[in-house]
Amino acid sequence: MTTTTDVLGAPYTAETIDLSPDDEGARVATLVHLPADADVPAQRAVLHLHGFSDYFFQTEYAAWWTSRGYDFYALDLPKAGRSFREHQTPHFVTDLEEYFPALDQAWSKITAEHRQVVFAAHSTGGLTGPLWADARRPAELVGMFLNSPWFDLQGSALVRALGTPVLKQIGRWQPKRLIPRSVSGLYTSSLHREHGGEWDFDLSWKPVDSFDVYTGWLRAIRNGHARLHAGLAVAAPVLVMSSDASSVPSEMGEDVHSTDIVLDVAHMRRWATSVGTHVTYVAVAGARHDIVLSRPDVRARAYAELARWLGAYVE
Repeated sequence: MTTTTDVLGAPYTAETIDLSPDDEGARVATLVHLPADADVPAQRAVLHLHGFSDYFFQTEYAAWWTSRGYDFYALDLPKAGRSFREHQTPHFVTDLEEYFPALDQAWSKITAEHRQVVFAAHSTGGLTGPLWADARRPAELVGMFLNSPWFDLQGSALVRALGTPVLKQIGRWQPKRLIPRSVSGLYTSSLHREHGGEWDFDLSWKPVDSFDVYTGWLRAIRNGHARLHAGLAVAAPVLVMSSDASSVPSEMGEDVHSTDIVLDVAHMRRWATSVGTHVTYVAVAGARHDIVLSRPDVRARAYAELARWLGAYVE
């Protein structure tokens, strides 16, 4: 492992985690760290996991955790963000368990210094994280915060029922077959300062038009959904948080800023209790897909809900 100052600048650091290669070649993951705001070592830590076509850049979110005395860590998974290499297909895996070794190493690093860790994850990370926690059952896990997790495929139940078996067959034999889709770019545009948003991030790591989607990757997602729907057994308290509404806008407008325009929040409500035995669900009115990137008043309410949950069940 190699540790350097992170692209976000000091005091953020980035530690490169070497992983075994896959059929595209060498792979790494990157563990970003921001120390807690305290003169003594933090007693707890939080590990954040990003979603698809995403990486860690949410510095206000990290600062919120460190202000509560948590050491903050974020993992850029293989082929994502800081961990992407030119020989790779961005974010491509054929099984979500391919991410588990990176999570194992990150968890081992964090728990060498912290005996209580909250796992926080967004979107696709909100599917991968519970699957990993269910498989590994880490003793140090004291809570899990899932920010708009991807719990099911968008579209009607009929489309999901008819399309998934076909997808799984194609994804198995032609994993790099491109899935045609139309991406409006409205979501990322609504976030980035160059496009009228509030946030700075690398548009090569989180592009306006997203990354390509392939059958092998979507097959991995659907297999993960099936495992979730069958019921997981995450023992720690879980908070699932989403917007209060989804929409599919065709142009920039109020819905882009005040609803989830990426995933269906009804799926998050439906499958929340499949994660474990102690689950709290909260819908935040006016929230974007990444709730901590919502408008200031909305994310303030989200942080208040998160603080209430932490106080009740974790701290």
